[in-house]
Amino acid sequence: MLGSSRRIFIQSVAFGAGVLGAARTALAAPDGHAAGYDVAPASEFQKTIPRKSGDGVVFTASLDKGPIKATSGGWAREITTRGLPLATGIAGAHLFINAGGAREMHWHDSAEWAYVVDGHCQLAVVDPEGEFELVNLGPGDLWYFPKGHGHSIQTLGSAPCHAILAFDDGLYSEHGTFGISDWMSRYDAPVLSQWLGAPAETFASDPKAETYIMQGEVLALDGHQARLAKQLGHEQTHRFPLMSQKPRVSTSGGALYVASSKEFPVSASMTGLVLKLKPGAMHEPHWHTDANEWHYVLKGRTRVTLFAFDKRVAVAELSPGDCAYIPRNCGHSIQNIGADDAEMVGVLDSGLYHESSLSDWLARAPRHLLANNFGISEQAVTHFTPRRTIVAASV
Repeated sequence: MLGSSRRIFIQSVAFGAGVLGAARTALAAPDGHAAGYDVAPASEFQKTIPRKSGDGVVFTASLDKGPIKATSGGWAREITTRGLPLATGIAGAHLFINAGGAREMHWHDSAEWAYVVDGHCQLAVVDPEGEFELVNLGPGDLWYFPKGHGHSIQTLGSAPCHAILAFDDGLYSEHGTFGISDWMSRYDAPVLSQWLGAPAETFASDPKAETYIMQGEVLALDGHQARLAKQLGHEQTHRFPLMSQKPRVSTSGGALYVASSKEFPVSASMTGLVLKLKPGAMHEPHWHTDANEWHYVLKGRTRVTLFAFDKRVAVAELSPGDCAYIPRNCGHSIQNIGADDAEMVGVLDSGLYHESSLSDWLARAPRHLLANNFGISEQAVTHFTPRRTIVAASV
């Protein structure tokens, strides 16, 4: 009985091994064996993989043709992921405050970054520890408010102030903004009286809803209110004079200015950029390893080429008022295609600045490897010797 069972077991194992071996042979043919020791080359191959067909990615929009939110003291326009679905990581806005106008005290559930394009303003900021800063800004300056830091912006001088803003949340908009007039208008006068220790009638004329940007008296650029400013130290201040700094890159083709958290410590989640390009110049093909990019064209005409997900390539031409969103790790380049200088202001949603350049690969990879990659001779590859300039001048 025991011997019979043993014979049945051995026969079963042998049969199973034969079936498995046959299955392996069937599955492996004609390109080798599943064991991997004597794999044969593919019997057919394509010289190259065909380009992906279909529409390119939509990655640009006109910020300055977007909906406007205006009150007595100024206005703002915005572009969020609702208007540009690709832009999930960053939202942008254009803020304009009249002389005498003030954006009321408010805070966000996202960080806010801005570049002052023209005019002057005074920031009032209070952080969660009760630390207060009152600081004056002019053209070329940045501001940055971490999420939850209460802040206001008031124009100084007789000229309006306008700035380009960005937020590290593509859905920013009104869903994550909290304003002082909006909140306080929801309380009854007796509650405000209890809280602030003032007679209830004091609040009778308070606004019944959000004031947003309120018109007021013009504050002199060098007047008493302007002289009250007191800037915090380097590690805490919410202001950074970007255009007073030396550019990170300067060539005959233009310049790139950068303000990361290294230069602007409070800006922990965002890095500011200003790119200037001479006619025909290019910010060479590159990508950002750990950040999305959003930029706005201040002047000139540019062509942006995006090498996006799923082998999609898109090309768009931008004019003043337009913006572009580049998802992290997507390759891109920016060219000035106009007759005049071009200037862009932008932001990355990371406090660190990393830029990987295609030029580095082409210049440093072994010649035999590049010859293999492109299917050409090593002699031909000797012409692939780009030097990383970041901002390349017109040829």
